[in-house]
Amino acid sequence: MPISTRPIADIARELGLAAEEWLPYGRDKAKVLLPALRARSAGPDGKLVVVTAITPTPAGDGKTTMTIGLGQALARIGSRAVIALREPSIGPTLGMKGGGTGGGRSQVVPMEDINLHFTGDFHAITSAHNLLAAAVDNHLHHGNALGMDVRQVLWRRVLDVNDRALRNVVVGLGGRMDGVPREGGFYITSASEIMAALCLAEDLMDLETRLGRMVVALRPDGTAVLADELRVTGAMAALLRDAVHPNLVQTMEGTPALVHGGPFANIAHGCNSVVATRLALKLGDLCLTEAGFGTDLGAEKFFDIKCRLAGLRPDAAIIVATVRALKYHGGVPVPELGKENVEALVRGLDNLEAHVECIGQFKVPALIGLNRYPTDTDAEYKAVMDRCASLGVAAYVADIFAQGGEGGEDLARGLLKLLDSERSGFEPLYQLDASIKTKLETIATRVYGADGVEYATKVDRQIAQAEALGYGRLPVCVAKTQRSLSDDPTLLNRPRNFRITVNDVRISAGAGFLVALAGDITTMPGLPRKPNAEGVDIMPDGTITGLF
Repeated sequence: MPISTRPIADIARELGLAAEEWLPYGRDKAKVLLPALRARSAGPDGKLVVVTAITPTPAGDGKTTMTIGLGQALARIGSRAVIALREPSIGPTLGMKGGGTGGGRSQVVPMEDINLHFTGDFHAITSAHNLLAAAVDNHLHHGNALGMDVRQVLWRRVLDVNDRALRNVVVGLGGRMDGVPREGGFYITSASEIMAALCLAEDLMDLETRLGRMVVALRPDGTAVLADELRVTGAMAALLRDAVHPNLVQTMEGTPALVHGGPFANIAHGCNSVVATRLALKLGDLCLTEAGFGTDLGAEKFFDIKCRLAGLRPDAAIIVATVRALKYHGGVPVPELGKENVEALVRGLDNLEAHVECIGQFKVPALIGLNRYPTDTDAEYKAVMDRCASLGVAAYVADIFAQGGEGGEDLARGLLKLLDSERSGFEPLYQLDASIKTKLETIATRVYGADGVEYATKVDRQIAQAEALGYGRLPVCVAKTQRSLSDDPTLLNRPRNFRITVNDVRISAGAGFLVALAGDITTMPGLPRKPNAEGVDIMPDGTITGLF
C-alpha cells in the first residue's frame, strides 16, 4: 500500500512546537526535547484515555491498530488527539508477532524504521544495561571490595533478540584473566529494569537517580549492593541522553503520535513513557495511550503503577474485543475462528465481562471497541451488543483496519459522549502500605478472579528480604502469561476455582516496583518453529519486505 507521509516538521508545527523544541531524525521522525514539556507544565491537560483489551488470541486482536485508528477517527471529527504508544521490540517483531505498528490503514509510519532500529532507544538501553553488567564482573575480577556474594549477583545482561539459549549461562570461563566464573543469563531488552526506569522517569536527572538505586547484587549478610557503588551510573545516563526524549511520528492519516519506551506487559509494566504521555496531554485535547495485552496485565499496571507513581488520572478506558477472540474463549480452535458460531461466542462473553469488571474496580468509565474482521456476522455482533447492554457498557464496531479513521468514527463519537457524560473516580486497587503478599492477593483475587496465591519456597525468603531492605511499600508488577486471566495459558475464557503460583520476586528499586513472576513466564522469549524473520528480506533499493 503506497503511503505518502508529510514532513515531520509540519506535524511538529501543527502541535505548536517551536523549532528549538524538537530535533529531526531524517524527514519523517523527530525527538521532542524535554524542555518542551517543562515549558508547558503550567498549561491545561487534555483527557487521558487508555486502550486495553480482553484476553487475546495467540495472534493478538489489534489493540494497537485500534488505538491508531481511533486517533485518526478523533482527528476526522475535530478532536485534537495525540497518540502515545510503546516502541516495538525487535525480538517479537522478528519472532512470532511481526510488526508492532498497527495494521491495514491504521498504522504509525515509517513502519520499517519504528519496528527495527527507529531512533536507537533500544540500543541505548541495551548498552547502558550491559555496561553495568560488565562493571559488576569487572569489580569481581579486581577483588570484590564491595563484598558481593557471587551466588547472589542479580544483574543479568540483555539483548533485543528472542534467544532461549541465553536464558541461563555461565560467564567468566577460560582462565584467570577472563573473569570470575559464575552463573548468569540474559533478559530481553524490553524486560530490562532500565527500560522500566526510563519509562517512569521525570527527566534525565531523575533517570540517573533511578539508575543509581538499582540493586545489582546482595552481600552474604543480605544487604544490597546498588549500582551507584560501581560508579558507572553517570556513564549509563550519558548513553541514555538522547533516549530519554520522546519520539514524534505520524499515522497514515497524519495524526501525531509519540512512540517512546517499550516494556512488555506480560513481563514488565507494559506502558509507554510518562514523559510522552504527559507531553501528549499538553499538546492535545485528548491523549490516547495503550496498555499492553488485557486489562489483567497492561491496564492493571497502567493504573496501579504508572498512574499512581506519575500522578496521572485516567478519564476513560476502551476495551478492545473481537468476535474471533470471544469464539476462541468459547472453545473454537484457531483455524475455525472465521466461521459463524454464536453459541461459542456467547460462552466466550464471560471473558469480556471479567475485563469490564476489572476496569470497574478502578472506577474508570469504559466502553467496548469491537475490532471488525471480514468474517464477522451480524448475528455475532448482536450477541455481543446484547451482553454489553446487560452490563451497562456501550459497544461500537470499528472497521479501522480496512477503512482507517473513517471506520472508527462511531467509536470516536461514543468516546467523546462517554467523556462528557461520566466522570472518572479513579482509585488504585491497593494501598502501598499493605504487605507485599496482600498486594499480590488483591491483584490475584480481584483482577484475575483467582481463589488466592501459592508461593514457591524461596519466595517467602525473597519477600521477607525485600521488606527488610525497605522495599515493601513499592507497587507490585506481576509477570504472567497474556493468554489467560490465570497464570496457566491453557485456561481460557473466565477460569474459576484456581490459584496462581508466584515462583520468583525481584526487586526493581530503580523502576520503583517489585516484579513477581507467576507460572512459567520467562523474561527471555524463544523463537517459534518458523520465526517471522524467515520471511523478511530487503530489495536492491533498500525496501524491506515481509515485516508485516
